[in-house]
Amino acid sequence: MTTTNIKVSGMTCGHCVSAVNQELSAVAGVSAVAVELVPGGVSVVTITSDSELSDDAVSAAIDEAGYELAD
Repeated sequence: MTTTNIKVSGMTCGHCVSAVNQELSAVAGVSAVAVELVPGGVSVVTITSDSELSDDAVSAAIDEAGYELAD
């Protein structure tokens, strides 16, 4: 198992969390997603997967959910 932490900006509510969770859960190999919501700030998303995820797959899932990766 691999755990990856990313930072996502633009999330403000439970619906945002749901959208990010849904898109990341659809990425092959992802077994769990946990979001520490910081409304209007930078939220930390922890992704548990079977193996290391590609940056492109994670970025595409966040983009599809309508948010942006933060530095």
